[in-house]
Amino acid sequence: MRIAIFGTRKYDRQFLTQANMAYGFDLDFLDVALSPTSARLARGFDVACIFVNDIANRQVLEVLAEGGVGLVALRCAGYNNVDLVAAETLGLAVVRVPAYSPHAVSEFTIGLLLALDRKIHRAWSRVRENNFALDGLVGRNLHGRVAGVVGTGQIGGLVARALRAGFGCEVLASDPVVDEALVAIGVRYVGRDDLLREADIITLHCPLTPETRHLIDGRVLAAARPDLVLVNTSRGALIDSAALIEALKARRLGGVALDVYEQEAGIFFDDLSSEIIDDDILQRLLTFPNVLMTGHQAFLTEEALTAIAETTLESVRAYSAGEPLCHQLRYQATRPGAG
Repeated sequence: MRIAIFGTRKYDRQFLTQANMAYGFDLDFLDVALSPTSARLARGFDVACIFVNDIANRQVLEVLAEGGVGLVALRCAGYNNVDLVAAETLGLAVVRVPAYSPHAVSEFTIGLLLALDRKIHRAWSRVRENNFALDGLVGRNLHGRVAGVVGTGQIGGLVARALRAGFGCEVLASDPVVDEALVAIGVRYVGRDDLLREADIITLHCPLTPETRHLIDGRVLAAARPDLVLVNTSRGALIDSAALIEALKARRLGGVALDVYEQEAGIFFDDLSSEIIDDDILQRLLTFPNVLMTGHQAFLTEEALTAIAETTLESVRAYSAGEPLCHQLRYQATRPGAG
């Protein structure tokens, strides 16, 4: 099987090559992301392997199908960038990695929250300039605060457990499916609107769907508790970035930690330190002292990258053998996932 791997980075090459020792597939690593322009590079390949910000709309999928691709393998959990209706029409199978390492993302979420709340990132910058003053670095305890977890799947469930059992927060949760194990340790499930209104801290772990796009908008931010702390390691478009800026300017937010951004495609995962970025919203977000942003790295652990590579290549093996695909996506039965 020939696999065209789009948008590859050094770590992709390392972990996919290592995992491929058990399979012996022909891997072709492409630096460019999948797009209407680059899709033709997959001509003659059996599989197109893509990542979370690659474009897989109908136009792109038509080019892949015409070039002989039969399987689109996402090396991630989220798939809101894939037109599943078009894929089924074109006879393309689509697979993903539904759960590579929930611990990686949940631990990073807690790390972002702690760094933001205790101003660790600002302190680190100071001491590098021999400034050891503590003025302006007063933080708050997590213990006893009300934390709201939107989405209690594998990642959100771990975050809720850590905040409740580890830090002693009062944890509110919102999810269509109630996790009784979380209820048993004191997590309280409430309606989403109640959670957004009552929580001191909100962390997002839900999929991006038409219903959750801009879940956090101007209306929600206006009704939220003063000095709300907001953390998003799920999908950038869960937050209306323009509304977020207005709330920050109005000093209604205590802090914001983002590992994702709704217009991150074409920006994140690349070194643009010598370039001019013309995204005014992103640049404005980076000016606020109470905003901590990272470049979609919550998944980036050795364990997660190993699981991603192994699961992706095992799906390719099953496809090549004509076996049922364990992680196949079908439009009627699935919704975009987080991760």
